Amino acid sequence: MSTVGNSTNIFWQECPVGKTERQKLLNQKGCVVWITGLSGSGKSTLACSLSRELYSRGRLSYVLDGDNLRHGLNKDLAFSAEDRTENIRRVGEVSKLFADAGLICIASLISPYRKDRDACRAMLPDSNFIEVFMNMPLSLCESRDAKGLYKLARSGKIKGFTGIDDPYEPPLNCEIELQERDGVCPTPAAMAGQVVSFLEEKGFLHDH
Repeated sequence: MSTVGNSTNIFWQECPVGKTERQKLLNQKGCVVWITGLSGSGKSTLACSLSRELYSRGRLSYVLDGDNLRHGLNKDLAFSAEDRTENIRRVGEVSKLFADAGLICIASLISPYRKDRDACRAMLPDSNFIEVFMNMPLSLCESRDAKGLYKLARSGKIKGFTGIDDPYEPPLNCEIELQERDGVCPTPAAMAGQVVSFLEEKGFLHDH
């Protein structure tokens, strides 16, 4: 008996053009740069700055922004712990496809739970998952409050908001940690430069 929707009776289809060929064509190595942190920590700003810097170097990247994806791919999900987990799982799977295509995939999501981020890391060879922790203090993120969400959370109009009444679990072994120095936040260009230097050092931006 066959059922539809339970991933039965399906087979993996191999294609003669693989990841190695695509990477050679693009002159780069596919990977996932996963940017995590509180709302207002600068994740989207860094993602866009990083993408622009890579473009200026002739490298192809694609940004998966958590808010943007909730308008399409994940528009059926809310913000319960279960829905957050499914949200991250889907983005992890899509990120894996982009990396397999040979692109530098930049995923920008709060992704508050450690186990969910670790599950995404486990989808790829470990060296191809670069976790970037925007370690900015809650006070700074709340003072920015570009979307007005902290104000709503503080007044009780939003429940389960990360950093206020829902936890954020910081990474324990991230590849890159970005934070204030002497109370000053680095510029987006400086932070993007730090990530690009890491990618260069690890051979993701290689020239043949």
